[in-house]
Amino acid sequence: MTYQPVPRVSIDALIERYDLLLFDAYGVLVHASGAMPGARRTIASLNRANKPYAVLTNDASKLPEVAARRYQGFGLDVSAERILSSGVLLHDYFRRHRLRGADCVVLGTTDSKRYVEQAGGTVVPAGAACDVLVVGDENGYRFVETIDATLSGLFRSVDRGHSVRLVLPNPDLIFPHGNDRFGIAAGSVALIIEAALRRRYPLRPDLVFDRLGKPHPELYELAMSQFGTRNAVMIGDQVETDIAGAVTCDIDSTLIATGIAIVDDSTSAAPIRPTYWMPTLCAE
Repeated sequence: MTYQPVPRVSIDALIERYDLLLFDAYGVLVHASGAMPGARRTIASLNRANKPYAVLTNDASKLPEVAARRYQGFGLDVSAERILSSGVLLHDYFRRHRLRGADCVVLGTTDSKRYVEQAGGTVVPAGAACDVLVVGDENGYRFVETIDATLSGLFRSVDRGHSVRLVLPNPDLIFPHGNDRFGIAAGSVALIIEAALRRRYPLRPDLVFDRLGKPHPELYELAMSQFGTRNAVMIGDQVETDIAGAVTCDIDSTLIATGIAIVDDSTSAAPIRPTYWMPTLCAE
């Protein structure tokens, strides 16, 4: 079967064509220690033109104001109001499931815990009896010791018939850590916990995480509602999250080759196909 190749596009063409630009953070604008190629110029151009844009990130390890300061330290003048993190989705999740006041074990940073507290949860130590386990990030705790304590507490709770809700704000498995360097993300931590639960409780398919963030549509819809337009394009480096979410929302998308994805012939033949692709944010 012959597939039409995904057309190449430039950032300047996207700025001209769309009323709202939606950016993923890691692999598009930033990596773990700096700005991605072309990101400074792109953000500066958008700010000068007063062009609507937002950063949609599955990173639930930083509050928007903390992330904004970090981006600004990389030379990206992005305000906190433009950053929509999957961590903010915990508020509606806790409301819908009546979890206000619930005891929550949170694996993540201090800001990961703040997201849970802002949603109405009470943070308790790993291994303690809890109503909710939130995997907010892969950092912020002693990994092996904390995972061991968390698994032990979960097993005790399940053995006693106590229901624990499992929540994953960030379903990403990997992320760009720098030039040719990558790291595991919170979604991979959740997979470890799910695998352990399956091994001990093979007849309990319900013991899985509720996954928030991209590719689910909430962040996209929140941004488009905030800026009052659906003439938007999502620019991301992961097909399974960034591009899939745009497809779900019926908006256009651009796969960028600076992060996780390798853009090649398989991109055109994949079940989830971007509208465009671009090598970097650098102007052509």
